[in-house]
Parts: sequence; C-alpha cells; structure tokens
Amino acid sequence: MTLWQSILLGIVQGITEFLPVSSSGHLVLVPFLLGWKIPTDQAFIFDVLVQIGTLLAVIVYFWRDLWAILRGLYRAALHRSLTDEPDARLGLLLILATIPAGLAGLLLKDLVEQAFGSPRATGFFLLITAVLLWVAETVGKRSRPLTSLTWKDALWIGAAQALSIFPGISRSGSTIAAGVSRHFQRADAGRFSFLMMIPVMSAAGLLSFLDLLEAPNFTSFLPIVLAGFITSAVVGYACIAWLLRFLNRNSLKGFAYYCLGAGLLLILWTYVI
Repeated sequence: MTLWQSILLGIVQGITEFLPVSSSGHLVLVPFLLGWKIPTDQAFIFDVLVQIGTLLAVIVYFWRDLWAILRGLYRAALHRSLTDEPDARLGLLLILATIPAGLAGLLLKDLVEQAFGSPRATGFFLLITAVLLWVAETVGKRSRPLTSLTWKDALWIGAAQALSIFPGISRSGSTIAAGVSRHFQRADAGRFSFLMMIPVMSAAGLLSFLDLLEAPNFTSFLPIVLAGFITSAVVGYACIAWLLRFLNRNSLKGFAYYCLGAGLLLILWTYVI
C-alpha cells in the first residue's frame, strides 16, 4: 500500500462509515475497481487503524452525550433508580442494543470472513442496504423523539446492527433505517445509531488491535497507515456533523438509490472481468 492509497481509503472510510452506504463495502469496492492489489496483511493493519480513526471521530463528536450518560449511570446506581435519570436509561438501552451484533460477530465470524473476500457478495449486500433504506423511508412516520425509546426499539435497532457485520450492509444505514421504521425522527435515529456504534466498535477495535500487535511488519508499515488513520478521523467527524443536519430535512431515498447503483455496478463488474 502506498501513501496515496492510504489517504484515499482513509477518506473513503471517514465518509462511508457514517453515511448509510457501507464503509466495509466501499473498502472492498474501491480497490477492486481501481485494480489495487493490496497484500492481505497490509489490508488488515489498515482496516483496523482506520476503523479506530472513525471510532475516535464519533467519541469526540458525542463526548458531551457520553459524559452525560456516564454521570446518569453513576447517579442511577447511587440512588438505585432510573426514574429521574433519562441519560442512564439511554445508556442501558445502548448496551442492550449492542448485544445482537456481539452475538452475530461470534457466531458468524467464518461466514463474514468469506464474504469479505467476495466482491460479488458485497454487491448483493449493498442491494440489501438499498432495500432497508427505501422500506424505512416508505413506512416510517418520523414522529417519535428519542426520549420515547423502549427496550423493544433498542433490540430492533440492535438486530439491524447485527446485519452490518457483512460487507455491503451499512451499519449506519441499517440502524438508522431500523429507527425510522419504528417511527423515530431521522436525526434522532441517526444520533442513536452513532452512539450505539461506540461499544461495538470499541470492543472490535480492541480485539483487532491485539491481533495487530502480532503482525510481523506492523511497525515498518505504520507510518503509511497512520495517514489513513488521521484522514478517516478528520473526515469522519465532518461527515457526522453534515449527516445529522441533512437528516433533519431530507429523505433516505437518495442513499438507497446510491447503494442500488453501487451494488449493481459491482455485481456487473464481477461478471465482466
């Protein structure tokens, strides 16, 4: 991997991690379409670090929310009551929403690894993302605020996040779609989607980083992938801010059209070459 490839893929990761178009799908799609033959060990190191970069972006953007949740949980534990602590209740629902993705990651690990090696499978999963976004926008009434979130809503959105372990199914797309399908306002669905990324991405990032330390050429390759790490964090932060503003006034169907086009392009391309 070259420095230019690292920066470009860092930009791709920073944008597509938060836009509902699948970052994992685009990290397969872009090198495939450009004909880049990136060694597997280098791709692994890069993927781990840029995902940590976007995790850093979401933590920095939502640090006030995270601090409020931690304080709420502390006060709720102190008084043994959630009645007066809506932030603590939100925190517990975020934890509940992460369980399906954690179980899916453990149970489907081998199947997911095979999918990452198949651009054609990624294309089909992009089509699934398009369907999820279209259906949610069609059936959702967008009338509920985030304060009305229940444990059933959290599990429903968490189940949607579990789907995103496959390349091409967008994590933000599936979870925002799930929230909108439960009639939440788009921006509130987006906020919950981004917050619930943090525990899952933190756990996955820690496990991957431990594997990363055992990679034989980790230190020699580090300067190049650090460029991708920094790029993904900066671009990711800007993308969160833009998307939350966008969701206040705009439909998800534009992203559905994009995923439909990208998925069909990737599938057709695999048949041509």
